[in-house]
Amino acid sequence: MDRSCVNCLKNLMVFLNFLCWLCGAFVVAFGIFQSIHSKFASLVTTFWPIYPANTLVVTGTIVTCVCYLGVLGAMKENRCLIISFFILLFILMLVELAMACVFLVYSRVVIDTYFEKDLTQSLEIYRLFSPGENQTIKEDFDAVQHLFKCCGVHGEADWMGEVPISCCEQDPCTFPIHTNWQEGCLIKLRDWFAGNYRSTGAGVVTLFIIQFSCLCFNISLFCHFGRNGLGYL
Repeated sequence: MDRSCVNCLKNLMVFLNFLCWLCGAFVVAFGIFQSIHSKFASLVTTFWPIYPANTLVVTGTIVTCVCYLGVLGAMKENRCLIISFFILLFILMLVELAMACVFLVYSRVVIDTYFEKDLTQSLEIYRLFSPGENQTIKEDFDAVQHLFKCCGVHGEADWMGEVPISCCEQDPCTFPIHTNWQEGCLIKLRDWFAGNYRSTGAGVVTLFIIQFSCLCFNISLFCHFGRNGLGYL
C-alpha cells in the first residue's frame, strides 16, 4: 500500500472517528436536555436505570471518550492507541447489542405491569400525603395530566372523589362545576416512553453503523502499520 493510500485511509479514519465523537457529544447534550425538561422520571421509578435520558447520557459519554482515542490514534499513527481504540470500541458494540437483545426479549406485558404499578403507587402517594410532602411527585403527576390531557391511571375514578384541578378540561379551570378528562394517563404516558425508546433506538443503530465502519478501517490501518513496523510513536 503506497503512502497516498495510507494517507487517504488515515484521513477517512480520522473523519469517521470525529463524526462518531460528534454523535456521542450530541447524544450527551440531548440526554441532558431531556433530563432537565422531563417531568415524568419520579413517577416511573422501576425503569429509572434505563430511562431514555439516563441511557443517552451514559452511552454518549462512553462513545465520546472512546472515539477521541480513535481520532488521536489515527492522527498520531500510533498502533498502541489504535489497538486500544479497537478493543474498547468492540466491547462497546457488544454491550450495545446485548442491551438491544434485552429490550427485544423482555416481555412487553411485564414492562406494562411495572409501569402500571409505578403510576398507581405515585397516585396513592399524591392522594394520601398532606400538602407539602412529596411535592415532586405531585408536580410531576399534575404536569402529566395537564400535558397529556388525561386523568388518573385508568381514569377519573382512580382519584376516589379527590380529583385534582390538573384533570380539568378547561384551561384555566375557574368554574366550581367542571368536566375532567376521562381517559387515563397509563396508555398515553406509556406510548410517550415507547416513542422515546424508538427514537433512542434509531440513534443507537445509526451510531452502531458508524462504529462498525470505524472498526473496519481501523483493522486495515493497524495491519498496514504492523507490516511496515510503523506506528509505535
